Amino acid sequence: MKKLLLIAAMNIAAIFSFAQRSKYNFNHQWKIFVGDDPAAPAPTFDDSKWKQVTLPYAWNEDEAFKKDIVDLSTNIAWYRKKFKLPSTAKGQKIFLEFEGARQAAAVYVNGVFVGLHENGVMAFGYDISQLLKFGNEENVVAVRTDNSWEYREKATNTKYQWIDRNFNANYGGLCKNVLLHVTGNVYQTLPLYNNLGTTGTYIYAKDFDIQNRKATIVASSEIKNESGKIQTVTYAVKLKDMNGIVVKSFSSASVTVQPNETKTISASAAASNLNFWSWGFGYLYDVETSLLFNGKVIDAVVTKTGFRKTAFKDGMFYLNDRVLQVHGYAQRTSNEWPAVGMSVPAWLSDYSNNLMVQSNGNLVRWMHITPWKQDVESCDRVGLLQAMPAGDAEKDVTGIRWEQRKAVMRDAIIYNRNNPSIIFYECGNESISEDHMKEMKSIRDAYDPFGGRAIGSREMLDSKTAEYGGEMLYINKSAHIPMWAMEYSRDEGLRKYWDDYSPPYHKDGDGPLYKGEPAKIYNRNMESHALENIARWYDYWRERPGTGKRVSSGGVNIIFSETNTHHRGAENYRRSGEVDALRITKENFYAHQVMWDGWVDVEKPRIHIIGHWNYSDTTVKDMFVISSAEKVELFVNGKSLGFGEQSNRFLFTFKKINWQAGTIKAVGYNANGKQLCSTQKTTAGTPVALRLTSITHPKGMQANGHDLALVEVEVVDAQGDRCPVAFNMINFRLEGEAEWRGGMAQGPDNYILSKQLPVECGVNRVLIRSTTKAGTIKLIATADGLSTASTQLQSIAVPVSNGLSTQLPSYGLKGNLQRGPTPLTPSFKQTRKALTIVKANAGSNSDSAFASFDDNELTDWYNDGNLSTAWIEYELDATATVSEVTLKLNNFRTRSYPIRILVDGKEAFNGNTTSSLGYCTISCKRLTGSKVRIELVKSSNLTGETSTEVSGKKLDDGVTRNDAASKGRLSIIEVEIYEPIK
Repeated sequence: MKKLLLIAAMNIAAIFSFAQRSKYNFNHQWKIFVGDDPAAPAPTFDDSKWKQVTLPYAWNEDEAFKKDIVDLSTNIAWYRKKFKLPSTAKGQKIFLEFEGARQAAAVYVNGVFVGLHENGVMAFGYDISQLLKFGNEENVVAVRTDNSWEYREKATNTKYQWIDRNFNANYGGLCKNVLLHVTGNVYQTLPLYNNLGTTGTYIYAKDFDIQNRKATIVASSEIKNESGKIQTVTYAVKLKDMNGIVVKSFSSASVTVQPNETKTISASAAASNLNFWSWGFGYLYDVETSLLFNGKVIDAVVTKTGFRKTAFKDGMFYLNDRVLQVHGYAQRTSNEWPAVGMSVPAWLSDYSNNLMVQSNGNLVRWMHITPWKQDVESCDRVGLLQAMPAGDAEKDVTGIRWEQRKAVMRDAIIYNRNNPSIIFYECGNESISEDHMKEMKSIRDAYDPFGGRAIGSREMLDSKTAEYGGEMLYINKSAHIPMWAMEYSRDEGLRKYWDDYSPPYHKDGDGPLYKGEPAKIYNRNMESHALENIARWYDYWRERPGTGKRVSSGGVNIIFSETNTHHRGAENYRRSGEVDALRITKENFYAHQVMWDGWVDVEKPRIHIIGHWNYSDTTVKDMFVISSAEKVELFVNGKSLGFGEQSNRFLFTFKKINWQAGTIKAVGYNANGKQLCSTQKTTAGTPVALRLTSITHPKGMQANGHDLALVEVEVVDAQGDRCPVAFNMINFRLEGEAEWRGGMAQGPDNYILSKQLPVECGVNRVLIRSTTKAGTIKLIATADGLSTASTQLQSIAVPVSNGLSTQLPSYGLKGNLQRGPTPLTPSFKQTRKALTIVKANAGSNSDSAFASFDDNELTDWYNDGNLSTAWIEYELDATATVSEVTLKLNNFRTRSYPIRILVDGKEAFNGNTTSSLGYCTISCKRLTGSKVRIELVKSSNLTGETSTEVSGKKLDDGVTRNDAASKGRLSIIEVEIYEPIK
């Protein structure tokens, strides 16, 4: 009997002897044909004349930035791939994972239709175990893609809301990564709810002790038993740090799983000496979750994740117990590059996303649709917080389109819930109904109840369900949920234009009309664009945490990098970026770098001189310096020109500076005259040469047919300094194992794919793509009258066997730890104290007086329109010294109110409010009292709009009621009364 039991145990163990889990890069050796051929799924189909590509690959990539988004080509495109699996894989579970496709993808395996994916956004997967051949027999995967702008879901004949020619650049086909998974018959599922209906692993932390670096780590996996037998397994967890060292091991009790049963199994343990993920500190752990049978590992999954504590309260966002004011970018989810589109190697995603962190941005709000997994994981590594949308265009929808949106949100949460950089789930690009918000929140609670992520939407200012909100262009404040602007400063301008005094002498603002209106703000130069971004951020900074009970949680500037999407300026693409399409920095980049170097208050003083120092001898111009110092002094060739005129806190203006060849230097000081920071720029000499600099994968250029090298070309003087007003035409010659993808510049077709293009302001960049053969690559650059430059690369062979590779797309990429762990000190100092209003009385409509201090920006108090009733008096909870009053008034953009403020009957202020993008702060004569009266002293006047943008639609201007005809009306949306900090 014992012998029989031993044999039985050996037989059971044999089931798992070959069942070690494998994950393969499935991007290699695809063929593509643009057009339709119904015979393409057949395994014997002849695709020898099709083009060979490595995924991700959009078949219309050549058009990226060459064509306007509305003109991007659509078609049917077929992708085919042949591969082999070892005999040992027979009888195991095999899954295909597509990180996405545009728009629809019909998938066939060995001639058999396995499924149709249609939403064009999310990942999807298929169980292909029963369709495969093994050993030396060949398998064929064929995918028919359709990226029609008018595509409709087959089952419902409904167009997806997010197939939009405004924001969703149409890079067609298999434009994201594809993976192949091989597992045993008792296995942890994949987080692919679409089609597979599975949820995978879920890793999170709880019971945080940030100061002492402790937390409880929880691991949970959905497991499935397809062995045909009852199985008893143990769930074991290993926590490995960034060096691969196991820092914690723990396991569950044994669990019995019935045949064909799906069950969730969990384990947890307290861990110490943890490194918490943070802004600019992409510390990630490998969490290895294993299923053990008789002590032997039969399935192991490695989840790369990080641990951080969040809170959303008191109108503020807390990361690891420290308040963080949002400052970052609203970025198109395509995040694209010229002549490549979105399908770049993972290291280039890191390069681009890390530039946001280097500019001191802390959050990226991807726009309208869920980002692809590569960008999600990239943000984990670089330490960039994310707001993750599902799928949307504008405003709420109902019926089938709402169900489509819910499905994408569900799938995105399941797929991305282990990525620590995701902090906000966005339910809609604009406000949705309260019932819809509840539905979305229930999805979050079902699939990510412990991830520490807030769910909300743009607007939602008075929602009882949303956990964050905020408008698009204006300043919101709250004492409850965090409010941050979802996009602001939508002006545009080319990197090519420094200012009005520099070649090519383009007058700032010149350009065509937009929708029949002047479009000056969409045709800026770099100088005026930077000045505008300083002015725009100032309002958010002024209402930051530490300025009272109701605060602004910040905002994100639109866009970070130029994008092949909706535009309003002279070019056929969006130029709102802080970097251009090749990620060359613009002056806006440095403006944000200066203003944002801190969690709330500035923690590292910085300084930047806007522009260059290469003008003509007759140039006299205003020079501008951005600094977080209190005072800035300017020097030309060592001579002081005095201190700048400060405005918008961070801008220092020096009027009518006479240019002289040499050096311009700016020095920043604190209020006591201590030097804090300095910077300088020097006149470059005559251009004499070209210089090439290569930016590549950290392990070197990979010969996989997909990797890219970014090569920078500069025009330099004899000392090697870049010549900032050079516009030389550069000729490129490429030799060896690489494909030319090129760069872009203003000109015919934006010079896309051209091997001749100019530098702009002395610099440009080009992309070259590896082939599948390792070898030497040489790039030579020439220009008339300049010394030639060349650079040489050696691409590295990538192991691919039978169409499979174990080298995953994220190979060789590590977390960025540049900013260090979350500081334990407070991130701000209180600058004033909000006084508590207990009640209010008014000249009319007293019963609604509370609406002016109810922390709800969708309600207001207003009088009956008569000047005699245009007053309201607030009673404080205690006598206090009033120093400031902040008001949000109806028609805040377009109206100035002549008001008087009295404290216990004594006049503290008499004057006009200023139009604004939200709040107006009034400094008062400091008087002590318990009653504060605000009254309109004469009819208010329209002032003309505070510029935000040309839009062709009505912009918000307070509450929806229009008071234009009520000259004697006083309307207060929110009032705050402050005393100074003692």
